[in-house]
Amino acid sequence: MPLVGSQELFKKAYAEGYAIGGFNVNNMEILQAIVDAAQETRSPLILQVSAGARKYARHEYLVKLVEAALQTTDVPIVLHLDHGEDFEICKICVDGGFTSVMIDASSRPFAGNIAETKKVVEYAHAKGVSVEAELGTLAGVEDDVNVSAEDASYTNPDQVKEFVEKTGVDSLAIAIGTSHGAYKFKGEAKLDFGRLEKISKLVPGFPIVLHGSSSVPQDLVAQCNKFGGDLPGAKGVPEDMLRRAATSAVCKINIDTDLRLAMTATIRKVFSEKPSEFDPRKYLGPARSAIKELVKHKIVDVLGSNNKM
Repeated sequence: MPLVGSQELFKKAYAEGYAIGGFNVNNMEILQAIVDAAQETRSPLILQVSAGARKYARHEYLVKLVEAALQTTDVPIVLHLDHGEDFEICKICVDGGFTSVMIDASSRPFAGNIAETKKVVEYAHAKGVSVEAELGTLAGVEDDVNVSAEDASYTNPDQVKEFVEKTGVDSLAIAIGTSHGAYKFKGEAKLDFGRLEKISKLVPGFPIVLHGSSSVPQDLVAQCNKFGGDLPGAKGVPEDMLRRAATSAVCKINIDTDLRLAMTATIRKVFSEKPSEFDPRKYLGPARSAIKELVKHKIVDVLGSNNKM
């Protein structure tokens, strides 16, 4: 099955009350784990590539890895640019095989965000590519995204309708209490469902996206620390809140930090038990299995996208 755009997938997700996982990809093992989990659960899938991932693994390699994955599965897959900072990077990804891009001009004034987003939408739509944008700003650090708590701002519901109508964007990432990265909260996040409900009423049927939605499982944090780390006991977004969001207008939920924790915790455990291990297959293999089980859990127990092909 060839890569697909997000529009039709989101229509079905909105109508049936589930969300599709936007899982970030950085290397072959992570990609294999995510795709295998989606195949086993029969779930549509969004593979996300951040600016940091493109720098690390290189655009050409990542696209070819995804093309290889398409030969092993029949689930619908979207290849998505996560947090494109300007028109140029979005254009490169549109021209380079991506079927969806995110233009994140949320740090600009409202008018500037509209102008840059509209420019990307016009170019991408002419090529049959979906576009996600962001309104409001999430705090936290993840790859090239670095926003202080002071600079973060919740999405203003009164701006959403104008933004969507003037840009023609296909989906919108909003800020209602999530945060990027592992070092998130002194306590658990509290999502502003009242704000989400107001936004969904202003743009009925329009797909909403949640970024920074890893739950930061405390067992993985503890395992990382037990086998040679010093991660704080930060907590992410409770999974019951994400399940509730997935049954509303939220059609895409991004998950990255949890994948990193699963991989790191497993690799640290292997090296702790076998300090002389030097075969990458002996520690990357178990890490791949851990990520696969985590993704299956997210698909079935949080997103509700299993058996939704």
